[in-house]
Amino acid sequence: MTTALELDPEPRSVRDARTWVVRQLQTLGREDLVDAARLGVSELVTNAILHASSPILVRLGGTPVHPRVEVHDASTEPPAARDMTDDDRLLATIGRGLSIVATYSRMWGAEMSPSGKVVWFEPVSDDDMTDVRDEEPVPGEMVDLTGTPDDAPAEHAADDLVTIRLMSMPVRVFAHYRLWYAELLRELRLLALSHGSEYPVAQELSALTADVERERRQARGPDQLDAALASGVDRADLVYQVPPSAPATMGRLREVLEDADAFCAEQKLLTATPTPQLVALRSWYLGEFERQGDGEQAIPWPGGYAVEPAES
Repeated sequence: MTTALELDPEPRSVRDARTWVVRQLQTLGREDLVDAARLGVSELVTNAILHASSPILVRLGGTPVHPRVEVHDASTEPPAARDMTDDDRLLATIGRGLSIVATYSRMWGAEMSPSGKVVWFEPVSDDDMTDVRDEEPVPGEMVDLTGTPDDAPAEHAADDLVTIRLMSMPVRVFAHYRLWYAELLRELRLLALSHGSEYPVAQELSALTADVERERRQARGPDQLDAALASGVDRADLVYQVPPSAPATMGRLREVLEDADAFCAEQKLLTATPTPQLVALRSWYLGEFERQGDGEQAIPWPGGYAVEPAES
């Protein structure tokens, strides 16, 4: 099934978004969510057309049990729900979007980044629709990714760092791997946020990511990959110096991501699955940290350098 729809910033896109989201939920067998999803996506797309900038993208994420509707746009202005009385809600036609989304959601939130924002919600079922008008709208979960972390990691002396050599790194393939990895982390973080007890691997990966990011910020050399990408080469020999704990952390990350593969297949996660090439790259990349952390010699990447397309 197609999990994304690109829209033009014009009024008929609201109708197109409603039709598309309804069709996607029906395909999943979630007709019970259609009414709330139709209301929510109409308001978010309307707001994007009025206040944001193109491109506008509607996506379906999460799992069939807990599907999530998302509206992406290029505006970096954070969304804001109006504080309205009951009479205001009846009369207002513009600016009430987030209030409606909050009213008909099990959970909702927004993510701000330098490239724009995403507003998402999990629609309530028909069984809950009769009660939501009598309840306070659920508060949103706001995440700001536009800045840099304030907490600087502790520095390691050069002789305390472990040298990791990534020989013949497939630069373009790794760029695609990073995109897939970032999307997987986001999906599982949102599942951990809203349904953590039902998705333990999502909680585990979300927690482990904090350790990986802290060690990445302590490492020396990760900027080499960005330089290789900018230069347009298809392969590069990289030398990283990482904290002593990094090889074990990367080994644990490899194990958790393998568990996540099984989870995504079983739960039918509504996002792109990694290609066999990306799985092989992940195994080699994380494995090099483990192996060299144990004192073994570097093994060059054994695969190809052209990005292999996803299987249809």
